[in-house]
Amino acid sequence: MQITICDVGPRDGLQNDPKVLDPEVRAELVNRLAAAGLPRVEAVSFVNSARVPQMAGAEEVVAAIDRVPGVVYAGLALNDRGYDRLRETGLDEVHFAFAASEEFNRRNSGASVEESVQSGERIVSQAHADGIRVTVTIGTAFGCPFEGAIDPERVLEIAARIVASGTDEIVLADTVGVGVPRQVRHLVSEAAKLGKPVGVHLHNTRSTGFANAYEAIASGATVLDASVGGIGGCPFAPRATGNISTEDLVYMLHGEGIETGVDLDELIGVAQWLEGVLGRQLEGQVYRAGTFAPVAG
Repeated sequence: MQITICDVGPRDGLQNDPKVLDPEVRAELVNRLAAAGLPRVEAVSFVNSARVPQMAGAEEVVAAIDRVPGVVYAGLALNDRGYDRLRETGLDEVHFAFAASEEFNRRNSGASVEESVQSGERIVSQAHADGIRVTVTIGTAFGCPFEGAIDPERVLEIAARIVASGTDEIVLADTVGVGVPRQVRHLVSEAAKLGKPVGVHLHNTRSTGFANAYEAIASGATVLDASVGGIGGCPFAPRATGNISTEDLVYMLHGEGIETGVDLDELIGVAQWLEGVLGRQLEGQVYRAGTFAPVAG
């Protein structure tokens, strides 16, 4: 089995960190992740830098990246303006994201859910015309910090609309880390029936992130977002903590005999470097504990 890991550390990982890194340093993080064998990296976010100063200078970051053949370099957009900026940089893939809950989506994107769905439909069409691959992420798919539980059928209705628009991939995001394996099993297996590749974006806020990742794969997910060192969180979500750690995820998958193409030792080195850059211990565990060869199955 082959699983694609998308490292979102340079975007989701850094967007909530108190330390604002220069574009050159963020580009170096992207380069180090690509050198470690990450097949896909979410490098930047095209958002208002006044609201998210950690993501300022997205165009400068992209210009400073040393592209590695075969690596997909992606950027996040929340609206048409963000997509227009992304298109000008020549990135390979757009990650269009919005939330399934009205309150979170208004705080994060300044739009209703319906307005964001319509934006997504336009961006899918435009991106394909521009030769850019599209992943659409549905946030708060497992729960919202403001509205509580989210009806899974509502999430699947939204996913069906996005799939009908022609997106290349759909990602279900546990934006604030409230999901449990039962929810993952239902949403991923049902979304997979829509006929497009399904991914998950998980946070480990309540220590369920890796159980959810394991269940997602068993339920048909082929793409997993993760963040080097387990850094991350959302500036607009109370008590949101980091993504599942990329190196911790890779350790688990390799132990299960699942291919990722990632060099775990190199990735641990990236996390150690990033610890020095941020000046604090990161949330990930494998980069501190070290790897270990499991018993052959």
